[in-house]
Amino acid sequence: MGIIDLFSKRHRRLRGEVPDVYQYDDIPQSLRVQIVQIIDETIKTVGTRGGITAVFDDFNIPEDAYKYIHRILCKEYGQFKLTEDKNEGLAVLNFLLKEKSIGRTLDVIELCFQVIDVGIRNNMVCRYRDDLQPKFDDAISELNARFKEHGVGFQFESSKIIRVDSEFLHTEAVKPTLSLLRGSDYKRANEEFLSAHEHYRHGRYKECLVELLKALESTMKTICQKRGWVTTPKDNASKLIK
Repeated sequence: MGIIDLFSKRHRRLRGEVPDVYQYDDIPQSLRVQIVQIIDETIKTVGTRGGITAVFDDFNIPEDAYKYIHRILCKEYGQFKLTEDKNEGLAVLNFLLKEKSIGRTLDVIELCFQVIDVGIRNNMVCRYRDDLQPKFDDAISELNARFKEHGVGFQFESSKIIRVDSEFLHTEAVKPTLSLLRGSDYKRANEEFLSAHEHYRHGRYKECLVELLKALESTMKTICQKRGWVTTPKDNASKLIK
């Protein structure tokens, strides 16, 4: 459905009542409800059967997508169920609505959108449905717009939740970088860059810088290889720059 610019929103903007500084310690309940609606609408839009890449050979999208998400979260958290709900879809969504930990809340959001962006998008039925592919992009765009609307400093990029500190920096530097690193030649650099973001989100700044340097070196080695310039695996950034 996307975002509707309601009368009340327009007047909040006119009064200057919009967040201009991101916060990272809370996912407001209204935002949680909106995210639940985006997830459920998107997953249930594709009510068909088919194969899903690297997950199931026979995959009933609405039902088995939630089963998969529920099973992964339970296993990682070391518990048998997320809530008392018998239906696994309800369990996932109610957990997202009620979980107090910001980290676990983001876990659920990230995993749900990974299933949408990678699993369902690459489903053997969906892959060739031109009418469905834009729905997955629209869901991700709406999620990111809702984060921004509520002043919550996270975005879903390259199938990961990443922290955003500056809208300008994110738009002008981070997004173009992720776009450039999306190619198979830069797979290692992309993984290192996303790993740096994960460390940054958790305040592990030393580890973040280490991964960023690795990403820089991996990118330069790929460029050198494409240009036919001889390098060795041990070459560091300063040598590669020269």
